[in-house]
Amino acid sequence: MQRRCFLTFLGGAVIAPFVAQAQQPARIPRLGALLFSSPQADPQMEAARVALRDLGYVEGRNLVIEYRYAEGRPERLPELAEALVRSRPDVLLAIGGDVAPAAVKATQTIPIVFASSADPVQLGFVASLARPGGNATGVTFLLDELASKRLEILKETAPHVSRVAFLWNPDHIDNELREAERAAMPLGVELKPLPVRSSADLDGAFEIAIKTRVDALYVVTSRLTLQNIGRIVNFATNNGLPLAGGFGAWAQLGGLLSYGPNVNDMMRRAATYIDRILRGSKPADLPVQQPTGFELVINLKTAKAFGLTVPPTMLGRADQVIE
Repeated sequence: MQRRCFLTFLGGAVIAPFVAQAQQPARIPRLGALLFSSPQADPQMEAARVALRDLGYVEGRNLVIEYRYAEGRPERLPELAEALVRSRPDVLLAIGGDVAPAAVKATQTIPIVFASSADPVQLGFVASLARPGGNATGVTFLLDELASKRLEILKETAPHVSRVAFLWNPDHIDNELREAERAAMPLGVELKPLPVRSSADLDGAFEIAIKTRVDALYVVTSRLTLQNIGRIVNFATNNGLPLAGGFGAWAQLGGLLSYGPNVNDMMRRAATYIDRILRGSKPADLPVQQPTGFELVINLKTAKAFGLTVPPTMLGRADQVIE
């Protein structure tokens, strides 16, 4: 009897740790999100959440998302990135070419997935698009041909245009000005660059646009310009300037047209990289993805208000026509 009791006790002592170990709940992965504005105001963050849900990640159930956001104040980003790194997420998501540099500088060990319209190679995020080589990868909205194509579409939609204000943030590293200047001369268009590095610079840029008698406005999409999208569109509308924008709600809010990558598709790809990294993939082995599909949106209501007749061929090419 004593031997039987001893064996029972011994068996329980051996088995119990394995039972306890088997009953431990699985660790919930943690995603850190670094944003320029806020989780509520950033449409790309919402697109990322939807894409993650489609992959089976439900925030609060099997995924924790910890946010740090600058509320439109870029000077806060380095401090916020460091705070996010200290929270030790499994993956860090940085949305925006103005945002990703702070994340990359804050850590060389935590995997980073970025969604950026700036050039990740020029900024030093990755060694090359095909072979990132470090702890960061993601998607870039940048494609050199987009700038020239957007200017061509503007000229075709508004043939009278000859002097175009080019609104851009020089701190947002991309090739858009260079490519637009290359396309401008054959189109008979003169570009007037209007650099803005903060929201406070916009009024001065608008004054220069009026004084130089521009007849259209080309806007380079960045965190800064998206934060001020309503203000920029209102300026263009009030001054009768056909506005051409990239990705974002430029045409929906009253600009003449927008031409750029499908943002939801790009964020789905970024979410796929988050999933793959959580499953064990290394950022260094995941090539940076560029856009392959583009959307043309034309605001016909704005065109009519400006007295423009949009060619039927252009309307036929549009993915969306706002009437």
